[in-house]
Amino acid sequence: MRTGPSKGSFAILSGLWAAYVAQSVIGGLTWGGLPAVLRDQGLPLDHIGLLSLLIAPWALKFLWAPQVERWRLTPGAAPRSAVIVLIAGAVSVAGLALTAMLGLNPLLPALACLMLVAIATSTADIAVDGHAVGVLSRAQLGWGNAAQVGGAYVGSAIGGGLLLVLVSAMGWRLAVLTLAILVAGLLGWFAWSARSADRVAETAPEPSLHKALARRDIRRGMVLTAAFVIAQKSALGMLGPFLIDLGLPLGVVGLLNGFGSLVLGLVGAVAGGICVRRFGIATTMVLALGLQAVLMATLACGAMGMAMPQPVLIGTALGAGSALLAFGFTALYAQFMRWSDASQGGVDFTLFQCLDGGLSMVLGMAAGAIAQWAGFGTFFAICAGLALLVGMAVLFCLVLNAGGGHREAKGRVVP
Repeated sequence: MRTGPSKGSFAILSGLWAAYVAQSVIGGLTWGGLPAVLRDQGLPLDHIGLLSLLIAPWALKFLWAPQVERWRLTPGAAPRSAVIVLIAGAVSVAGLALTAMLGLNPLLPALACLMLVAIATSTADIAVDGHAVGVLSRAQLGWGNAAQVGGAYVGSAIGGGLLLVLVSAMGWRLAVLTLAILVAGLLGWFAWSARSADRVAETAPEPSLHKALARRDIRRGMVLTAAFVIAQKSALGMLGPFLIDLGLPLGVVGLLNGFGSLVLGLVGAVAGGICVRRFGIATTMVLALGLQAVLMATLACGAMGMAMPQPVLIGTALGAGSALLAFGFTALYAQFMRWSDASQGGVDFTLFQCLDGGLSMVLGMAAGAIAQWAGFGTFFAICAGLALLVGMAVLFCLVLNAGGGHREAKGRVVP
């Protein structure tokens, strides 16, 4: 029995790894590394919260996802995945280089460049996800998913962790230019791996956002997605600044972020996958939210002055921002796959991702304002309460389904 991908699939899978790592390097830089850099330079938390505006393209890409897919999959022509990623990659690399040259003072020009990068990267993501759906066989789906999840954590470790180490060693300009060169190489490898693919059938159906929104599963899934994202991501953008305020040097925070993303994130994703397979999606979600409430309550107590060893607070912050986040979102993304229609999976999946991104943007801005106004202790206490409430709601639905004679079928959340 085959236990790994075939030799002919090496280019496909390595290309997917490269693309997902490259996209996550940019995301890690923006939402993991940059907040800590800005806090180290003395910027207030409410200004740092403005970085969440850069999530807007990821929240809105569902608006142009059908158009991207229609052009990528023109009936009778070869898929244009490589062309889209090369164009978007060139824009992303140029935007990163310009951000490096402009610096962070004043902040608005750098934010404008990073917004351009976010638009280009989110567009490339549509093409990469569509390419993965088209080229992976059923037997390769697990390996493709490993590239998506694993690549995200490797990229986040580089952008959110290694960046801080490089900034400490060589300054902002050279550090970001180094990452820009890395992103260019990774996206170039993906374009090479995706350069040839079978032609699209002349009678291929046209992707449609209307068809997605007309489905009851999609609409109900969006409600669950919103609640879960609010509960699990409310504190994410403030964990780095919290570590800075604990007195840790920027380089140390960078190393911790890198370790958290690369090691704890991968461990959390694997554990989440095992839990989903064994106990089902809803049960995994409830467990993730319960643990989230405990970790947020621990941070709240420490921030409010309760005597607590610093390593405990550091480990709690890393666990919440890496391992537990990966654990919970493994379950949520598995549910995304089950809700998505195979005939237009890219559009459906993008819709859920955009909801996630939009809420993350709002949460990041609100988190900065609340933490600046009320302090980290009150902020983390609010986060603990949100996780507890949503966890109880999901648990209630799970018990209600079981009482009504329903069970999770192969990990599916039963409406």
